[in-house]
Amino acid sequence: MNRTLGKDLVVSPVGLGCMGFSHGYGAPTEEKQAEQRIREAYDLGYRYFDTAEVYGTPDDPHHNEKLVGKALADVRDDVVISDKFGLSFDLDSDQVPYPLIPDARPETIRRSVEGSLQRLGTDHIDLYFQHRIDPNVEPETVAGVMADLIREGKITHWGISEANEEYLRRAHAVCPVTAVQNRYSMMARQYETLFPVLEELQIGFVAFSPMANGFLTGQYGKGQHFDAAVDYRASMPQFKDEAIEQNQALLDLISQFAEAKGATSAQISLAWMLNKKPWIVPIPGSRKPARMKENFHAADIPLTAAEVRRLDDALDHVNMSAVFGGSAVKGR
Repeated sequence: MNRTLGKDLVVSPVGLGCMGFSHGYGAPTEEKQAEQRIREAYDLGYRYFDTAEVYGTPDDPHHNEKLVGKALADVRDDVVISDKFGLSFDLDSDQVPYPLIPDARPETIRRSVEGSLQRLGTDHIDLYFQHRIDPNVEPETVAGVMADLIREGKITHWGISEANEEYLRRAHAVCPVTAVQNRYSMMARQYETLFPVLEELQIGFVAFSPMANGFLTGQYGKGQHFDAAVDYRASMPQFKDEAIEQNQALLDLISQFAEAKGATSAQISLAWMLNKKPWIVPIPGSRKPARMKENFHAADIPLTAAEVRRLDDALDHVNMSAVFGGSAVKGR
């Protein structure tokens, strides 16, 4: 059953995060194969696809937008595409992942939207996210630009990633926000404090990294190697050998629920949030057809309110390691 973000943006209950085809999780997928995988996701029922202007490869800094646009060109009117503006990478840094530099000046947003529309091969973006808050630009200024872009037909809805309550309220008062896109998983629940505000303002929640960057699938053990040059997981604390031991009780908890429901651990990780609120939409980012199918059908797994509370109570008390909380943000 489809879900509605905000007042009227209808999406599939699970979306596809497309970043990994180009960036962050190992070597980029070969282009033709990546296009095929995105189309296979569409054939499975996915109708919501997420990208960003900074999801690039070493050879093409905007690779992901082009990939998504090409893969979905002939079904464009049947899908929702979310894109993001307002970030660049500090490529001169010796940190990996590279630190992020936010820039939400109106002139930057204007350049970004025109470039993204061209690369996607479309005349509008369905959901345009401010990728990170820029401390040097007031939320009212950003929201004013979004209102203009909506009037011009270049975007139809907008949102904010990694939003906090004050920024969200101020922006929403100028131009209604359709969704926030924040990090959320069983290991990263800090944004649950925002849920009452989202219900009050009728704003949806798009959950990125809904399985803690894949850790909650239970498929990773000690001695796992990730190439630090191209794979962010090499620096993520939940994948360290000592964290595997520390998180075993958490993995066992999820596995037990999965066994009881005839599901996988990945599916329980998604079903937990899907059954928590009707306006939460996770966007896991698998590149494998079997995993994409598995993730999509997490929406078919019912958890009662009592079962969700049992999981929440257990998560409140189970021992778990630190989890990757995002790249460092620098001033421009």
